[in-house]
Amino acid sequence: MKRKLILFFFLTGFVLLNGQSNKIEFTQYKLDNGMNVILHQDNTTPIVAVSVLYHVGSKNEDPQRTGFAHFFEHLMFEGSPNIKRGEYFKIVEAAGGQLNANTSFDRTYYFENLPSNQLELGLYMESERMLHLKIDSVGVETQRKVVKEERKQSLDNRPYGTLIEKLFGNAYKVHPYRWTPIGSAQYIDQAKLDEFINFYKKYYVPQNATLTIAGDIDPAKTKELVKKYFGDIPKGSMEIVRPKEVEPVKTAEVRDTVYDNVQLPLVLLAYHMPAQGTSDYYALSMLGTLLTGGESSRITKEVKDKQQKALMVQSIPFPLEDPGLFIALALCNMGVKAGDLEKALENEIQKVKNELITETEFQKIKNQVETDFVTRNSTVQGIGESLADYFVYFGDANLINTELQRYMKVTREDIKRVANKYFTNENRVVLYYLPKAMEKK
Repeated sequence: MKRKLILFFFLTGFVLLNGQSNKIEFTQYKLDNGMNVILHQDNTTPIVAVSVLYHVGSKNEDPQRTGFAHFFEHLMFEGSPNIKRGEYFKIVEAAGGQLNANTSFDRTYYFENLPSNQLELGLYMESERMLHLKIDSVGVETQRKVVKEERKQSLDNRPYGTLIEKLFGNAYKVHPYRWTPIGSAQYIDQAKLDEFINFYKKYYVPQNATLTIAGDIDPAKTKELVKKYFGDIPKGSMEIVRPKEVEPVKTAEVRDTVYDNVQLPLVLLAYHMPAQGTSDYYALSMLGTLLTGGESSRITKEVKDKQQKALMVQSIPFPLEDPGLFIALALCNMGVKAGDLEKALENEIQKVKNELITETEFQKIKNQVETDFVTRNSTVQGIGESLADYFVYFGDANLINTELQRYMKVTREDIKRVANKYFTNENRVVLYYLPKAMEKK
């Protein structure tokens, strides 16, 4: 058994060291129509990941028409004059590929993972929806039903399902992060066909898109294919709107209680934090690992295991393009009151504010961060997505090779400092989810 463990740690260390030292090479250029292209060659396996990141998310929406970006996540699979309705998934899967999409506050992301001999198919499919997506009454009405049903299943009818919506609605009053990507079913119902067409023409255009191709490719041939399928797509003519609203600094705690169809209370503490990529963001991210990153983390050990006040604990530094939220939440154990659980969470946060974490803890956090970083970029799909994110959000795709250094610059003193700077009562939202039976009649 001991020999197996030694071998395991040797191999793990070997992988991490290689992950650190092997630079991820890529080529980046821009087409005449403004579309950004990033190529990464990795011929170890016959797989290619094709993705398009559109720099549009829920924060780009009209407050009276929320949910448009998420709606387009679905509508973009409706097909084109050359791809029949309902055939998008079938074509890619028949070629041995996988595909999907996701929407956030800041972006909409589409990808296909394909056998490398099907690269041209992936480029064709993505160019079809960028060039002439089918937006007609049939597709719009179909997706209205799909989106409303998704909201019903994932939010309205799911225990704690409205958690993120309630949180961001309480945390933001000015910035468009105050609504979430799922949007309002009411606004989607009210929107007319022309409104969807205009949103498409404004945001799903070459100059707002980053095409990433990662995997088993020949760069020269790939460039020819990119030009063939995307070079003639005209540049969009409408102004791409970026939100300018800045959320005011908070001066008072916000508290809210939601009575939901749940069995156990849930407690959530959320603190306003700086945008991703800032130096304090990295310190807060490492602080999140300290608190709930694994079975030996502080809140997990103390609140969940020792005090047995929580069935589940989690802390999430929510990475956003504009200033976001650091979220700490816990689910009450049977018979535990929400107020008692909140105090237990606050006690662990206060310890970080009062004392430097130990050198042993700090080294463990650094090891976890490094492992997570290497794991995230261990597949061509992960590499492709990271390259796109780094370019779009930071203007520097090479952060895929250097961002880990930003984490490693964080000190124990930084972690204590950001805990004191951001984890204050006036800078937070406290949200309770309680069983409906507890609501006073």
